[in-house]
Amino acid sequence: MNTTLLSQILDSVEKRRNNIITDLSSLVACDSTLGHEAAAQSVIKQVFLELGTRVSEITIDLDKLSSLPGFSPPVTNKTDGRTNIVGVHTPKEATGRSLILNGHMDVVPSGPAHLWNHPPFEPYVDGDWLYGRGSGDMKAGIVAYCNAFAALKDLGYQPAAKVILQSVIEEECTGNGALACLDAGYTADAAIIPEPFGQTCLVAQLGVMWFQLKLTGKPAHVLDTSSGSNVFDALYLIINRLKALESEWNQTDRRHHCYASHAHPINFNLGKVHGGDWASTVACYCEADFRVGFYPGMKLDDIKNELEQVIASVELPNDLKAELCYTGFQAEGCEINKDAPLIESVKEAHRLVSDTHCETLAVTATTDCRFFQLYGNTPATCYGPVAENIHGFNERVSVSSTVQVAQVLAVFIANWCGLEKTG
Repeated sequence: MNTTLLSQILDSVEKRRNNIITDLSSLVACDSTLGHEAAAQSVIKQVFLELGTRVSEITIDLDKLSSLPGFSPPVTNKTDGRTNIVGVHTPKEATGRSLILNGHMDVVPSGPAHLWNHPPFEPYVDGDWLYGRGSGDMKAGIVAYCNAFAALKDLGYQPAAKVILQSVIEEECTGNGALACLDAGYTADAAIIPEPFGQTCLVAQLGVMWFQLKLTGKPAHVLDTSSGSNVFDALYLIINRLKALESEWNQTDRRHHCYASHAHPINFNLGKVHGGDWASTVACYCEADFRVGFYPGMKLDDIKNELEQVIASVELPNDLKAELCYTGFQAEGCEINKDAPLIESVKEAHRLVSDTHCETLAVTATTDCRFFQLYGNTPATCYGPVAENIHGFNERVSVSSTVQVAQVLAVFIANWCGLEKTG
């Protein structure tokens, strides 16, 4: 890329800084937690239309998706009004490589509002930080790729290849939104997801499995607790055994090579517990929801077998029963070739914009990259802004980083897709 065009692209994106803040604030103001994504998707649909793309709404047909590789059992059966939004740009003459720019619109619950400095869905800017649930994870990334596309249009250019903009749902619990887009036939020569990983380039991600442990015991009055069987006592025993398994998987001889230098790549998390019905009654039933991370290459059936064997090995009272139910993420891990043309091109765009080396990242979570990488024959990576407190209180994203991500994406589009004059 010649220096004149590079300078023009950087300036064009910088001029959209206020647009980026306004666009992001509009999306953060929409509560798009599970089942409530429609308002935010309506906003982004209008943005895609204004960019001149051909917009479609992709529904999540659970019956159809359930037979596909990568499907995860849903945590909600609500489908009314819940769609992915896809905008397709078609060039006048396709001379470059095609691209998918994907992001998820769903956000995790905000928790007790009084623990936030400001209400979680009332975005505000303080210095370089824009606050609110979903600001970093990952509405800023969606805003970045939209403004990258718009900045090129402001210069009179458009990509000289097909570009598919995707705003999907259910990334935070199943990934079935991205799977529905794949099933609808959307593939490309590459895909980028601007997840908030601090302007690093993703080269590996863990697999993630959710399971629910249902414990049933025997109730009793607390005047004689020995006549009952307390499910919470049993839960403590099982947690300790699962933590021992977590420690085993973190041993150096069990690690995947991408995580050889990571301090603690594998995490088992007890995220939610519901049980018991009376403070003076021995608790006889509970449901505990767990999240388990595992390495690329480990198979889902093998993970299930090992978990079930570990839980079965815990000595429980004869009248206490444990049952496992798999719902939500059943997501395989994946490794991305760090020498692939996509990775090299993202790193080169980062260097041109920031004049720094782009670090690579093996993340200890999952992203929708797996659908492109494992099932869609589409090389994929993540490159997104600096954010803090994602999934926590006072989530925030750096405005300057979001602007720079938009610049990197605009430069990447110019190099990867090529440019043609609009009109």
